[in-house]
Amino acid sequence: MSHEVRAGAATRPWSCEMSGFTVVPRWTLDPVPGIGEHEVRIPDELTAASHRLANDSALPLSSVLLTAHAKVLGALAGEHEVCTGYAVDPHPPLPMRMTLRPRSWREVLRGIARAESDLLAHSDVPVDDRGGAPAPAEPLFETVFDPSAGSGELAEGTVLRVGFVQRDGFVLRLRYRTEVLDATCAARIAGYHVTALSLMTADPEAEHARASLLSAEELHCQLHGLAGPLRMLPDRRTHQLFEERARAHPDAVAAVHGNRQLTYRTLNARANQLARALLKRGLARESVVGVVTERNLDWMTAVLAIFKAGGAYLPFEPHFPAERIARMLSRAGCRLVLTERGSSAVLDRAL
Repeated sequence: MSHEVRAGAATRPWSCEMSGFTVVPRWTLDPVPGIGEHEVRIPDELTAASHRLANDSALPLSSVLLTAHAKVLGALAGEHEVCTGYAVDPHPPLPMRMTLRPRSWREVLRGIARAESDLLAHSDVPVDDRGGAPAPAEPLFETVFDPSAGSGELAEGTVLRVGFVQRDGFVLRLRYRTEVLDATCAARIAGYHVTALSLMTADPEAEHARASLLSAEELHCQLHGLAGPLRMLPDRRTHQLFEERARAHPDAVAAVHGNRQLTYRTLNARANQLARALLKRGLARESVVGVVTERNLDWMTAVLAIFKAGGAYLPFEPHFPAERIARMLSRAGCRLVLTERGSSAVLDRAL
């Protein structure tokens, strides 16, 4: 693993308008390349309520559907600003940035409708002509919103396409890459869209940020099913418990990843070495250290080392776009970053 010192980078004004990459969570334990599809019928009463909200607000129905999509993206990414592709036939999808600050559903809807109207008014202008700047080298979005559910094809770089089809009522169609999402998680995301529509149409004046997209079953699972039985925990930190285990069973296998494994003795020694390196580079108590690695044995070593050195751990997935990594590093005041071979290229662009 290597150590990097954070450096700032200027952002051009046009990038602020055109970027804001929103990452879809990697929700699969079996990442097999392929394309999956999931459809769910929108209840007739919800379809009618969506039309009423659009009519009452003097806005197109597509804006209501797009607002629900934005709410789902914000929940998935944990961000107040999200970016999606917007399908505009016959052109390729265009990047669209949307704001989800704590406001009422209706206020968010109006803001997104203005952004949608502006995008459609300029849909014939190539992306690389907007603002007079060259087109970005990286993809601008991972998701595509398709109000008419046209071709439904997943272009390179797109992992999720959300469309609405008129077929014996209203049908929500998701097409997704199976190396990113599995069928169960795609169904959950479809359910989030339906829930967002239900919440928005039920009370447009309610503050959207207070609304959860989780079903009662999923909420119960997260609060209770994943927690395990209640038990008393020792008054010691994670790395201290690990060190106790290392002293008691130094030659036992501590961790396995693929065909690699580390004993408690080896993992503890590697973490101690890295912790000393962090302290030598000026890590202060409770300062934040970024970790840009895959979830492997190097990642485990890094986390233990940060805890041993008294720091706080800030995880980054190597597939995160450079702009998002830079933004997170800046917000956290992070001056030290741990990475590994093969994951440093995106970090170099972020610093």
